[in-house]
Amino acid sequence: MTTATTLPVADSGRVRRYAGALLRRNRRPLGRIAVLHTLAAIAGLAGPLLLGRLVDAVTTGTTARYVDTLVAIGVVAVLLQTGLIRYAQRASMLFGEEVFAQLREEFVETVTALPLSTVERAGTGDLVARTTNDVNKLQHAVRFGVPRVIVAVVTIALTVTASVLLSPLVSVALFVGVPTMVVTVRWYLRRATPAYVREAATYAVLNGTITETVEGARTVDALGLAGRRMGRIDADLADAFAAEKVTLRLRTVLFPSIDLAFVLAPVAVLLWGGWLAADGRVTLGVVTTIVLYAYQMSGPVWELIFWVDEIQVAATALARIVGVQLVAPDREATGAAPTDERIATRGLRYAYREGHDVLHGIDLDLAPGERLAIVGPSGAGKSTLGRMIAGIHPPTGGTATVGGVPLVDLPLDDLRGHVALVTQEHHVFVGTLADNLRLARVGADDAELEHALRAVDAWGWVQALPAGLATEVGSGGTPLTPAQAQQVALARLVLLDPHTLVLDEATSLMDPRAARHLERSLSAVLAGRTVVAIAHRLHTAHDADRVAVVDSGRISEIGPHDELVAAGGEYAALWHSWQHESAEPA
Repeated sequence: MTTATTLPVADSGRVRRYAGALLRRNRRPLGRIAVLHTLAAIAGLAGPLLLGRLVDAVTTGTTARYVDTLVAIGVVAVLLQTGLIRYAQRASMLFGEEVFAQLREEFVETVTALPLSTVERAGTGDLVARTTNDVNKLQHAVRFGVPRVIVAVVTIALTVTASVLLSPLVSVALFVGVPTMVVTVRWYLRRATPAYVREAATYAVLNGTITETVEGARTVDALGLAGRRMGRIDADLADAFAAEKVTLRLRTVLFPSIDLAFVLAPVAVLLWGGWLAADGRVTLGVVTTIVLYAYQMSGPVWELIFWVDEIQVAATALARIVGVQLVAPDREATGAAPTDERIATRGLRYAYREGHDVLHGIDLDLAPGERLAIVGPSGAGKSTLGRMIAGIHPPTGGTATVGGVPLVDLPLDDLRGHVALVTQEHHVFVGTLADNLRLARVGADDAELEHALRAVDAWGWVQALPAGLATEVGSGGTPLTPAQAQQVALARLVLLDPHTLVLDEATSLMDPRAARHLERSLSAVLAGRTVVAIAHRLHTAHDADRVAVVDSGRISEIGPHDELVAAGGEYAALWHSWQHESAEPA
């Protein structure tokens, strides 16, 4: 068992630098959006200004022609604003899609490059939460929030500027609600970030619990753990609910306070401006215009405050997404090249937690083309040893080498050309069957794909698919059986062509008939390769060149099957017990 560790979260400084760099890379479209929205905001200022002029004109006396002219200018301004807003919104949406596409591609590249040891230690919940919940929250902010914030800021700045230019004395009243707004927003921001970080963390835990329960549904059912798992889910839900209540409480303070500030501004302008107009210091038209500006500004200010809250959520999500980039590599390629295909370990140790070794000084030599079966009780360290031989985890102590070069000194692409790990887990990606196969070798042509499928005895059912290799599979596509999906995974191995395979109970989750069929397919893949098989069914050990018995993180016995049975040790006891309990022939 591994001990789950949480992936890092970026600090606010790093998030700001990342966001700034992202915006700088897109400064041209961002500038175009700002210009369009500025022009639209300027056109929007015409209405209240013209109405104020009309009030003054009517007060002092005017002509029908003057009124018609003002109305015509107002209509042109409205039409111009409508057109500018249309193009500005279109540019904003395109900008949001382009920026989010960049974010998504960078994130996918980062996640797929994570050290597998880190992924295994972190567990599924945290990474799933970052790739789903956090990406979705960020997507909403990038697509809608950034453009709307630009619109709000530009509109507020231009409206305030226009009001001050029109009458600095009356415009003073516009700022009466600012102290309330500033105090409230500062109070909110100090508490919002840690609250949203905690909320995201609780959902990561909840996702992990649900995912693990679903993936282990058969085990949960077999061991009668449903009640315990439901209790765990309920507890995680309670934590998430408590975290949600904290953020909700913050919003119940923020929004009413901002509403109060909205009400104060136009009322203050009306009262203060009316007094000034009555005193003859300003005209009634000027007061009318600035009152309308105050009402007109309430929409952008409210939207800005709303997006302050949403951007807090997005900033927390971005901190978790950027945090994935902070995962340190668990290996560094040295450029050394293996001299041969021999796999060996010397004094191999590994600990998932410091000071708690699960492997203790294992020495092992594999001759090229040899088949080694690893057997032993559950929890003995078999899978960990297999992952060390496959180069998944860097050793805590000692070495695991290929051709004299430590596996962790090889670039990952080169490593997988030497050693590959096959488990009972397999995945069919959304796309064509050909695309799924070409994950192993991008440039493979159809003839090479057919050869790989024939090698694993899968060509027959592939030909029967609606469009053969071009058939869409994965979620929403043509469903594949577990055995077919595993054959696709094996066909990828044929294309990858490693000289050593580590099989970690690759057929243990299948029914015996499907498993036997798949093992026949597997035999074609194994021909001529070095094989390390972590045996679930001991007939695998029976057919191996050598058998290694792992117990408590050590190799207690190693040798050919017949010799170990004759020796009457641990392996002999396992063999006789398995023969007695298993209905399958040896």
